[in-house]
Amino acid sequence: MKSDTIKTIAKYGLGAMLITAGIGHLTFARKEFQAQVPNWVPLEKDDTVVYSGIAEIALGTAIIATPKKYESIVGKIAGTFFTAVFPGNIAQYKNDRNSFGLNTDGKRLARLFMQPLLVFWALKSTGK
Repeated sequence: MKSDTIKTIAKYGLGAMLITAGIGHLTFARKEFQAQVPNWVPLEKDDTVVYSGIAEIALGTAIIATPKKYESIVGKIAGTFFTAVFPGNIAQYKNDRNSFGLNTDGKRLARLFMQPLLVFWALKSTGK
């Protein structure tokens, strides 16, 4: 397969994943996502989950719909978003919060290593 085709599939996959996660924030996985909100966030946990869900839907839509000329910028925004929510994964690990099947320290620790991969995915699938 050509690298452009792989990049396009990766970009659409990332967009779809973000939209699905965003919908989950607003509906079926709302409680699960609350486990990732650090205690120091000055908003109600549910409000934080709703706002981040809206942001994920918007980002996913932008990744899919943005013209090629601007997709690199949107990818950098998505990478920044994944970096910004990383403290939530750390809080889940530090505070022994179970959600999404992450019910052991090992699983929660392994999840921390997924976030850099999401940043890489966002940048690589939308970069020039």
